[in-house]
Amino acid sequence: MTFSERAAEVIRSRKVPVQSWFLDMNLVMGYWGGGAKRAYHHTAPINALYGLHEALVLLQEEGLENAWQRHARMHASLAAGLESLGIGFLVDSAFRLPQLNAVTVPEGVDEAAVRQQLLAESDLEIGAGLGALAGKVWRIGLMGHSARADNITLCLDALETALIGQGLEIEPGTARNAAAEAALAG
Repeated sequence: MTFSERAAEVIRSRKVPVQSWFLDMNLVMGYWGGGAKRAYHHTAPINALYGLHEALVLLQEEGLENAWQRHARMHASLAAGLESLGIGFLVDSAFRLPQLNAVTVPEGVDEAAVRQQLLAESDLEIGAGLGALAGKVWRIGLMGHSARADNITLCLDALETALIGQGLEIEPGTARNAAAEAALAG
C-alpha cells in the first residue's frame, strides 16, 4: 500500500476519529518509517482474502472480456424478463450497470412480502430500497456466479409466482420466455 505525501498528511490531520480500527490508516502508517511502532491493530480478513483469490482465479480462467460479455448478456435477459412482469428500472438503460439492478415495485404490491416469500420458498434474497426509495424499489444483484441463466430463471420464476400471488394478472412463464428470447437475441 502506498500513499502520496499529500494523502498521508490528510490521514494524519483528520479532525474526526476513524470509526473502526480495522481500516484506520493512522495505525497502518505507524508501521512505516523511522521510529515505526509495530502495534497489533487488526486481524487480517483471511477468509475474505481466500474468497478474493478464488474469485480472481475464476475470472482469469473465464477471461475478463468474456466475463463482461456474460454479465451484459445476463443483464439483458434479466431485464427482458422483469419488464415482461411490468417491473421497470430505476435507471435509464444507458446508465445501468449490469451487476446492479434497481427496479421499481409494481403498484399495489407488498414489496416486503414478496422478498420474504422469495427467501422462504426459493432461498433467494433481493434487497429492499434504502432511504427515500424504501418500499419503492428492489435491488437485484447479478454478479459473478449469479450472472448465469439458471439463476436468472430462478429469480424470474420466483418473482412471477409471488406477483401472481399478490393478484397481478400474469400468464405463467411470461418472464422465463422473455428472458430466453433476449438471451437468444444477444
